[in-house]
Amino acid sequence: MKAVAYRTAGSLERQDALVDVELDKPAATGRDLLVSVRAISVNPVDTKVRRSVSAEPGQWKVLGWDAVGTVVAVGGDVQLFKPGDEVFYAGSLVRPGTNSEFHLVDERIVGHKPESLSIGEAAALPLTAITAWEMLFDRLDVHKPVSGAAKAVLIIGGAGGVGSIAIQLVRALTDLQVIATASRPDTQAWVRELGAGFVIDHRAPLAAQVAGLGIGAPAFVFSTTETHRHLAEIIELIAPQGRFGLIDDPQGLDVTGFKRKAVSIHWELMFTRSIFETPDMAEQGKLLNEVARLADAGTVRTTLTALLKPINAANVKKAHALLESGRARGKIVLEGF
Repeated sequence: MKAVAYRTAGSLERQDALVDVELDKPAATGRDLLVSVRAISVNPVDTKVRRSVSAEPGQWKVLGWDAVGTVVAVGGDVQLFKPGDEVFYAGSLVRPGTNSEFHLVDERIVGHKPESLSIGEAAALPLTAITAWEMLFDRLDVHKPVSGAAKAVLIIGGAGGVGSIAIQLVRALTDLQVIATASRPDTQAWVRELGAGFVIDHRAPLAAQVAGLGIGAPAFVFSTTETHRHLAEIIELIAPQGRFGLIDDPQGLDVTGFKRKAVSIHWELMFTRSIFETPDMAEQGKLLNEVARLADAGTVRTTLTALLKPINAANVKKAHALLESGRARGKIVLEGF
C-alpha cells in the first residue's frame, strides 16, 4: 500500500523529511477496523512528532491521525461497524498513522462519518473536536458555573483547528459568551463567523482587553497555543475560583500565580484514552457520533480551510510547512492517494 513516511526525525527542509513509500497492507484482528483511507488532515502533533521522534531501526514512521474512510474488514471482536461503513476518527498516538492507503484503528474511538459533509469536510473535525469537547466538558466542566464570574470562556488561539471547533461547541451546547483571540483581519473575521461574541488580539496584553469588554472576569480560559507567553495575563484576568485549561507544551510553566485565586488547572490530551485503553475509551466514539449529528443538523460546520490533492509526500510537506509558519487558519485537509 502507498504511504507517506520517514526514518529520521528532524527539519522539514531535509530531503528525506517525508517520502513516498510502499508498505505491507495490515490485517484486522480483535476490535480493529481496517479502513481504506480517503481523506486525512494535518495537526500540530504531526509536526511535533516529525521533528522529535524517529522510526525504529529499519522501519518507517507513518504520521497522521485524522482520517475519513471506508471500513473494508473487521476483527473478530468488532461489534459496532461492518465493511462498507463510512467512518471518521483521530487514531492513536502509539500506533502507525493515517498517512497510508489502509489503516488499523480500534472501533471504540471511531464514529460514523457525518452524512452531510464531504470526505474532506469531515476529515477536518475528529482530533480537534475530541480535544475541544474533552477540554470543555470533561476537564473544565463548563456546565458547572463559577460563583461571581462572568459566564464566559476565553479561547486563546481561536482561529486554529481546536479553537475553531471549540467556539462552535460553546455556542451550540452552552449559554456561555465566547471571547476569542485572533491577530489578523482574516482570522478575526473567521472567529466572528464561527460564533465568537468578542474578539481580542493576542499580540497585545490580554487582561486589559478583557477588562475593557465590561462583562467581568471570565469563569474559564482555554489556551490552545503560546501559553507561556500569556500566563501572567491569564492569571490576572481569570475569575477567582475559575478553571484554566491548556493543550500546548510549554517548556516550563510556573502556575503558583494561580494559587491566590484558587484556580484549577487542567491539561488535555485527546490521545490519553487510546494510549492507556482506559475503561471509558469508547466515549470518544460516542462523542464523534454526537459531533456528526451536530454537523448533519447544521449546528456545527466543518473547519476545513485548505484542501490539497492527492495524499503524497509533496503535499504533506506543504501542509506541515503551512502549520509551522504559524499562519494556518482552521484545518488543512488532503484527499485521495
